[in-house]
Amino acid sequence: MKIGIIGSGHIGGTLTRRLSALGHEVTVTNSRGPESLGDLARETGATAGTLEQATEQAEVVVVAIPLRAVPELPARLFEGRIVVDADNYYPQRDGDIAELLDRSLSSSRWTAEHLKGARVVKAFNNIQAQHLMDNGRPAGAADRIGLPVAGDDADAKRVVMELVDALGFDPVDAGTLDESWRQQPDTPVYGTDRDADGVRQGLADARP
Repeated sequence: MKIGIIGSGHIGGTLTRRLSALGHEVTVTNSRGPESLGDLARETGATAGTLEQATEQAEVVVVAIPLRAVPELPARLFEGRIVVDADNYYPQRDGDIAELLDRSLSSSRWTAEHLKGARVVKAFNNIQAQHLMDNGRPAGAADRIGLPVAGDDADAKRVVMELVDALGFDPVDAGTLDESWRQQPDTPVYGTDRDADGVRQGLADARP
């Protein structure tokens, strides 16, 4: 597939490496511009591009940037696209966002409201980048890690779950975007590398 990755930090850089290695046509961008991504592009074979170039032909766009920067993204570039929200809200970094502090919205619902028209799916937010890089396993492996995937659009969720599986992790349906708070920071599945059954139990055990 053609995949755009917004952000070249820990998760964005890791997904650029992993998805390129799987044969996907990846274009990566960041706030510092394509010239800052030369090393990553040479390492992976990905294209370093602008935000427009990363989104214009993409079948899937991964957003892996500080959450506070999401409102700066032009929503028109994401309309109709499958958008994988790999972000987390950290108040100490992102500042006070009232509806996230009081948990009246999940962070992915908040993102979807800014990117109206996008088909937002929450994934890759609860695993450490190094584990995403190194700990993929074949289907059926006893030590395969489960990753929760939440979204409202069933087809978009299926596409993302297939990517999770191809990367070597068991995709676990985590419900809708409004339920995706169950995989946010300070929940049982956040950063804990559970297997698929453990993820299901952790999602069920999560408390607001």
